[in-house]
Amino acid sequence: MTADLQEKARRLAYFTVAYNLAECLLSLLAGYLAGSIALVGFGLDSLLECLSGGVMIWRFFPHRGLSAADEARLERRAVTIIGYTFFILAAYIFYEAATKLIYTEIPAPSLLGIFIALASALVMPALYLAKFRTGESLGSASLRADSRQSLACGLLSVALLIGLGLNYLYGLWQADPVIGLLIVFFLVREGRRALKEGKLCTCASCGLPPPAPPPPQ
Repeated sequence: MTADLQEKARRLAYFTVAYNLAECLLSLLAGYLAGSIALVGFGLDSLLECLSGGVMIWRFFPHRGLSAADEARLERRAVTIIGYTFFILAAYIFYEAATKLIYTEIPAPSLLGIFIALASALVMPALYLAKFRTGESLGSASLRADSRQSLACGLLSVALLIGLGLNYLYGLWQADPVIGLLIVFFLVREGRRALKEGKLCTCASCGLPPPAPPPPQ
């Protein structure tokens, strides 16, 4: 039963990576064409989702020849790199969003961006439910945490949809860089969490056997 749940967790991680990679490329393209920092920021956030999903795939994949301590050390290293990447991208998006607000760089309306945000607003809550229920059945703290990240991405999609919609329907271009600043807040929060925790899960919470206790002295 545990093996089946771990396989389901891997399939969910594969889907997360594939979907977010497509979302990243489309968002960056739409953001470039429209001059939208909100779409560019959303695309970069999707790229980080891919990195996080890759860590989850590795974490739930059967390993041979690695001790529990080795796995934990490699996972901490991967999550630390992702955590610092959050801050780098947050600084870039903050600079671009502030520049557009200060110098009145008006982004063009983006119908493609609206469709991207709408699709994500529909897909991510469903992915959240699938991950959370699997994490509950597996007893995996990391999968439940990853499910909350999918839910946050869904909420961010709704915010993006509102911002793009206001610009498309009413010409309120300021909504675009404001949503970009909202994405900055989200990236900083997630980066701090990753660096503070330093890991996505423990061996026990992933449904894997915990490391053996040290022998008595």
